[in-house]
Amino acid sequence: MLNKMMRSYQLYLMLLLPVAYFIVFKYVPMLGIQIAFKKYMVLRGIWDSPWVGFKHFEKLFNSYQFTRIVRNTVTLSLYELAVAFPFPILLALAINSSNNKAYKKVIQLTTYAPHFISTVVIVGIIVQFLSLRLGLVNKMIEALGGEAIDFLGKAEYFQSIFVWSHVWQNAGWGTIIYLAVLASVDPQLYEASIIDGASKFKRILHIDIPAILPTVIILFILQVGSIMNVGFEKTLLLQTPLNLTSSEVLQTYVYKVGLASNMIDYSYATAIGLFTAVINFAMLLIVNHTAKRVAKTSLW
Repeated sequence: MLNKMMRSYQLYLMLLLPVAYFIVFKYVPMLGIQIAFKKYMVLRGIWDSPWVGFKHFEKLFNSYQFTRIVRNTVTLSLYELAVAFPFPILLALAINSSNNKAYKKVIQLTTYAPHFISTVVIVGIIVQFLSLRLGLVNKMIEALGGEAIDFLGKAEYFQSIFVWSHVWQNAGWGTIIYLAVLASVDPQLYEASIIDGASKFKRILHIDIPAILPTVIILFILQVGSIMNVGFEKTLLLQTPLNLTSSEVLQTYVYKVGLASNMIDYSYATAIGLFTAVINFAMLLIVNHTAKRVAKTSLW
């Protein structure tokens, strides 16, 4: 074993930097998890702060906001999974089936572009479009004889605004990996199917979808593995006092209660983060195991 390593020592030297990166920035910080079980004091440090056991978790579970916040987080994640996940797949299949190269380039360019706009700018655009008095959407509603709607002031509209703006911003970017897989499909399969009289829809159904299915499953597993994580910046920026009943999620709650309040509570914030990570990890294991048994495709 040692002789083999010495013969390929250049490859192992190349591995040193990425391994060091993961150790320093991924594994060593895991020692900070113990803050969730301590009454962390900055002056005393992590090691000398007193243990309090599951006190912070009990505080979280007994909070009157806990059920609502978890429900908002899960509902928003499932809504996003149901809408935002399949949209890039459908878009990639549509782009790949087009024979007009110029048209394909224009569509790709216009759908990729929003991904490079910062979250703050995206939220600014949303606010301007949905403004109660001056928003373009409300102006169109009024022009058609309707009444202006306070979209950002009503809790029932928040999740749809969040999810569909996410689709607009990231659907095009999400097609890249699917288009890369479709580009690797043997052209002879398409030629044979055309000779056999297969329509474009049947070619998509029997060639394109089976080709990208393993990739779809892997990305679905990863997506479900982060089901308790919702875009923090965008959620916080779209929040108003009137839509908090549906816009308050775990990420914004931990920021407000644990970090942005007058009494900063690092331990409580860490406990919420650990709770979120455990749920995500459990979901990842469950979905990965299910996919392995059903579809014979999994992360490991």
